[in-house]
Amino acid sequence: MRAILQDKYGTPDNLHLGETDKPMPGPNEVLIEVRAAGIDRGTAHLMRGEPYLMRVIGFGFRGPKNPVPGRDVAGTVVEVGSDVTEFTPGDEVFGIAPKGSFAEYAVAPTKKLVHKPANLTFEQAAVVPVSATTAIRALRDVGHVERGQHVLIIGASGGVGTYAVQLAKALGATVTGVSSTAKVDLVRTLGADDVIDYTQEDFADRATRCDLILDIGGNSRISRLRGALAPKGTLVIVGGEAGKWTGVGRQLGAVSLSPFVSQRLAMFVNKESRENLEAVSELIEAGQVTPSVDRTYPLIEVPDAMRHLEAGEARGKIAISI
Repeated sequence: MRAILQDKYGTPDNLHLGETDKPMPGPNEVLIEVRAAGIDRGTAHLMRGEPYLMRVIGFGFRGPKNPVPGRDVAGTVVEVGSDVTEFTPGDEVFGIAPKGSFAEYAVAPTKKLVHKPANLTFEQAAVVPVSATTAIRALRDVGHVERGQHVLIIGASGGVGTYAVQLAKALGATVTGVSSTAKVDLVRTLGADDVIDYTQEDFADRATRCDLILDIGGNSRISRLRGALAPKGTLVIVGGEAGKWTGVGRQLGAVSLSPFVSQRLAMFVNKESRENLEAVSELIEAGQVTPSVDRTYPLIEVPDAMRHLEAGEARGKIAISI
């Protein structure tokens, strides 16, 4: 099969289109004919092998253990494992393929896969799994958002942020998004009640204090974030864009401080699950959440898609059409 391959960590220049063996599904897996895949920040981190902690915990020390990058997947089931009862060949599905989705075929475990909503294209479905389940876990499971609360989302125009804005609104919150000038209009169309252009205004200068702050891939100091948080509010730091070693330095600092302050500074560790993907899928089918696809690239142009993502130019998500 055709696939994007990578044999060492580094820049998008290390990604190339090649041929590799079609994967075989295990007992609790299905083989998917990939129609589209999605790119997220985690895929970029895996490409570069940063933070270095990723290499230590099993992703490959000198190079990626899985030569095919990509995790988000949408397509049609063509073969099921011996213990699979939830899916049959011909089913249209979307979810997470841990061993790589930038290929004509991919294997996914049933515990990370659901049926594709009928109101989504394959490209739209492919950009949902990783980012949307991250957002719903950050808001609901870790942030414990409640109806009527005021939620501040820093990084509201990115992959996770575009879902976080919509999900917070669907859960009954009032939402303020933070983004660059070029993406303010996008965040408004997602349903944010207010949008802060960080090039013109500092969110920390506002008098209103928020019940929940989601800092998605930001670099603000903990003290600055706490200043925008209500006395009994919750801070959830999602992702770790700074630091080559652990990528979670600010999260660890926040958790260490949390016992000594009235605010709750929560540690975020994503847990990919079918339950969260199903919850997002139901909201999509109900019309409360819509994937924001910035651009769609053909498989051979994955390196260009990665460059577009790393340049910070994407408005929402990037899809790969297979």
